[in-house]
Amino acid sequence: MTSANDDRTLLIVGSYTAASDGRGEGIGTFWRDARTGELTPAGSLPLDSPSWLTPHPALPVLYAVNETAEGAITAVAVAEDGTLSALNSLPTGGADPCHLSVTPDGRFLLCANYGGGSLAAFALGPDGVPTVRTALVQHEGSGPDTERQEAAHVHMAVVDETGTLVSAVDLGTDEIRAYRLGEEGELIPLSVSTLPAGTGPRQLVRRPGTSHAYVVGELAASLVTVREEPPGTFVVENSVPATLEPGGENLPAQLVLHDDRLLLSNRGPERITEFTFDGVAVADHGTGEWPRHFSIVGEHCYVAAQSGDAIQAYERATWRLIGTYPVGSPAFVGLWPH
Repeated sequence: MTSANDDRTLLIVGSYTAASDGRGEGIGTFWRDARTGELTPAGSLPLDSPSWLTPHPALPVLYAVNETAEGAITAVAVAEDGTLSALNSLPTGGADPCHLSVTPDGRFLLCANYGGGSLAAFALGPDGVPTVRTALVQHEGSGPDTERQEAAHVHMAVVDETGTLVSAVDLGTDEIRAYRLGEEGELIPLSVSTLPAGTGPRQLVRRPGTSHAYVVGELAASLVTVREEPPGTFVVENSVPATLEPGGENLPAQLVLHDDRLLLSNRGPERITEFTFDGVAVADHGTGEWPRHFSIVGEHCYVAAQSGDAIQAYERATWRLIGTYPVGSPAFVGLWPH
């Protein structure tokens, strides 16, 4: 979204709230000056732990997880002036939902329930409002990390460009499970791809125009290159440390493909590491405390420093810090596209 001033775009920020021991207030919007990268508050909406936000592909509707023990999704209307209003909420069927994806045609919303170890699908009405949960698939299994992999923990739900293939990334079982999304929103199992034990897969990002994709290994502190053949089935080709200088506690989090680079945030080392598409680390950039999520917008990078209670703005060319904006327990920062 751009304002009447064409030099401004809108950023959206989600945070952990008291509902899950966070210090945030809910969702916030900020106008971004495209030239300087500076942010100005635009609107806010109190909401329980909206830790992941996803826009509808065509409508001014935003979807938020409510990452709580009960687990819910909330649809939010975004006005042209950046103000927010809640439309409706539905239970996800599992605890601690942490990721959402919308099909390209805007008909269905997919939700990963981390604590519940399940994958849910919702039908969206013509106005973008979720109407009913159409499927709930429970994962089973465990991994070698007895604290983090004692059970299934679905961390991401990835929809392919056709909108019919859903890949559920399971940190608890070291698996990527593929489903076909049916016309009525049902989830039909297709295949299971297994990653090295203890990888703890967190995110899956496809490289457009190729059969390659990349997996964030949160527990192994790794970046894993995989080949997807046939669609929905992944074979490991390479695995490298998530930073240039591995060592000590590291929980990699957000992976972004930008131009000819992969960028991965690392919590513990407090840095974002750049990789070539061949999986070679080429640069480390310092960040604030616990960089859970980040987005590149124009010539700037915005980092949600969760433990630092701030959104930090960096100049991409030099990685110079150009602004720090107080936000309690930020978990997500991204560009509003409409």
